[in-house]
Amino acid sequence: MPTAWSIWPRSSAVLVLPGRDTLVPPGGRRMTPSRIDPLAGLPLLEDLPDVAGRNVLVRADFNVPLRWPDGPTAAAEVADDFRIRAAMPTLDWLTGHGAHVTVCSHLGRPNGEDRRYDMAPVRDRLAQLAPGVDLLDNLRFYPGEKGNDPAFVDRLVHGFDSYVNDAFGVSHRSHASIVGPPARLPSAAGRLLAREVEALGGLLAHPARPFLAVVGGAKVTDKLGVLRSLLDSVDRLIVGGAMAFTFLAAQGHSIGASLFDASAVSTCRALLDESGDRVMLPIDVVVRRITTDGEEETAVVGRDIPADAAGLDIGPASAQAFADAVAGAKTVFWNGPMGVFEDPRFAAGTYVMAKAVAGSCGFSVVGGGDSVAALDELGLAGRVGFVSTGGGASLELLEHGDLPGLVALRHASNAPARGY
Repeated sequence: MPTAWSIWPRSSAVLVLPGRDTLVPPGGRRMTPSRIDPLAGLPLLEDLPDVAGRNVLVRADFNVPLRWPDGPTAAAEVADDFRIRAAMPTLDWLTGHGAHVTVCSHLGRPNGEDRRYDMAPVRDRLAQLAPGVDLLDNLRFYPGEKGNDPAFVDRLVHGFDSYVNDAFGVSHRSHASIVGPPARLPSAAGRLLAREVEALGGLLAHPARPFLAVVGGAKVTDKLGVLRSLLDSVDRLIVGGAMAFTFLAAQGHSIGASLFDASAVSTCRALLDESGDRVMLPIDVVVRRITTDGEEETAVVGRDIPADAAGLDIGPASAQAFADAVAGAKTVFWNGPMGVFEDPRFAAGTYVMAKAVAGSCGFSVVGGGDSVAALDELGLAGRVGFVSTGGGASLELLEHGDLPGLVALRHASNAPARGY
């Protein structure tokens, strides 16, 4: 087992696509449509040297939610083990082939060695699911991780014979544990990572049409790039959440006290001009405002929002129109809530969208924490084609066609020459 990097004692839907086309070469931007394998050049588990009796380092995304049932000073527990269970196909394959497996992951944002983010509860749950698999401590306790320090990479990989990246959710980060090991060890994409690449890469290749994308959330500037990329491929784009108010402002509507980004209005206006009628925006909005006697109330208004009100969810007419559009689609991609989902008063639009996506007759891909949470709360996660484990990573893959973690794997010494 590894020596220099000690084990600290401190204490799923399977996708089968009709084809493997994509529109983006490794490291490149979007291409004209062509017959390209999303997994081309990406080493898979079968491309590793024989792992029997060998030490294998697996980068997983075990950034799971925790709870403290006996108070904040007591031991934490894993509140949702979905991300741990998602890694099991990779861990089972490696241990089944005789490998000695050690997993590394980050947990939360410790900003130094904040022991609230110790991996002990994750280690306990992993031991139940995968006995004999070891887990290192939180990678983000060490500044060399986010800083991609070569010395930290050397320490991380010391004593290991191979490396597997199964952490799609952070593969858009150029962190040491993501991009460093493939330059030093034979490497491979784990089952989860490969499934994500195939699902999202195939999504833009030859989707059954109509192809509809639903994008929500708060920060429009974070998603302008992916919106532009999606408009190259989709038949219709639905924009909800707070980001819709920047688009409504671009159309000249009054948005009251709603959250919006003034710096992005001109870009949104240009996207609307270029897309014609392919962008769907809310036609009514649920707002919150303070009455003259100081009480808070909610109301449904049209696209023009009073100056004393803030839009916090799509209205019922918008939800119905969006749901009708989803019902007629053969391929659906959904990322981001339609309103302030954590407040029950403004969660209805997101719930309607969850039901519509789960009930659509086509193939659906869902990513982003709130979108997946809505499906889970309604018991509908099993009724969508593919649930992505990485909201930000999935958007960046759709926008840029590649991720730093994938580029690093394609440059590993054992990467196959699969051609383009």
